[in-house]
Amino acid sequence: MNIDQAKAIAIVEILAKLGIHPQRRTADKAFYLSPVRDEKTPSFWVDTKTNRWHDFGDGRGGDAVDLATAYLQFTREAHTVSDALRWIGNMGVVAYEMTPIYRADEHRNHDDGSLVLKSKRSIQHVGLIHYLDKRGILLPIARRYLKELRVQNTRTDKYFTALGFPNEEGGFELRNPFFKGCLRPKTISFVRGKTPKPEGIHLFEGFMDYLSAISQLQGSGLADDAIILNSLSCLKQAIPYMQNYGYRVAYSWMDNDEAGAKATNIIAEFCQTQTDLRHTPMNKVYTPHKDVNAWHMHKLNLTL
Repeated sequence: MNIDQAKAIAIVEILAKLGIHPQRRTADKAFYLSPVRDEKTPSFWVDTKTNRWHDFGDGRGGDAVDLATAYLQFTREAHTVSDALRWIGNMGVVAYEMTPIYRADEHRNHDDGSLVLKSKRSIQHVGLIHYLDKRGILLPIARRYLKELRVQNTRTDKYFTALGFPNEEGGFELRNPFFKGCLRPKTISFVRGKTPKPEGIHLFEGFMDYLSAISQLQGSGLADDAIILNSLSCLKQAIPYMQNYGYRVAYSWMDNDEAGAKATNIIAEFCQTQTDLRHTPMNKVYTPHKDVNAWHMHKLNLTL
């Protein structure tokens, strides 16, 4: 790995590999407890647009290589630029470039930071249970993966109840019969499979597709691991989870539309850059239906 390749790697992905996750996020910044010194109050931030970091505690900052040298120095390891490049390379994080994909209706989703979680419990609301029934998702399966959330919209001061599917940074995807949005931060969700160190990783667009696939297995769950993107715009965030974990096959369950086809092609292209990782698109299973949930509902003779 050369220095330009290392600088192109997302700093948030390097930190995630270290098990370090943001304490809070804004539209273009992620705030952390410093990985290069001891502290109890987050004063280290990453600008996700410029891919630069700054530590207000000691005034240092820079790019991914600067972070690697500072981290190695803090952990009392050799910390030359060559050491930093080797360390980044050994982490298995690569600068795989991809064009973000957005659906035409994504701008209507309410993920602008105005939503606040007020309470969380097991699913009990009759309306949500009825919504799950119409989607073909049995309550025992739903309760295994979803929560019932009470949410406040701080701009309107109104409250509503929704199903919540947790993601990897403490946020939730929100669904009810009248609403589709998220509680920030928005990112992917990772679900461990039943088999330790499985050879397969499954990628789904949304959690309803994932729950539909599980339902087709009589609720037993997948043997392999699964990534739920929660938005095609989060596809890049799935890449670090697919690298160097010993997966042999990546199964994609994208929608049967133009955006889904683009995502499928991107996943296929990425797999070609990886040693011993084969791509298997699963679209033929649920064609001609738009997505996995629509196929699942059709098999159950359900309509919304």
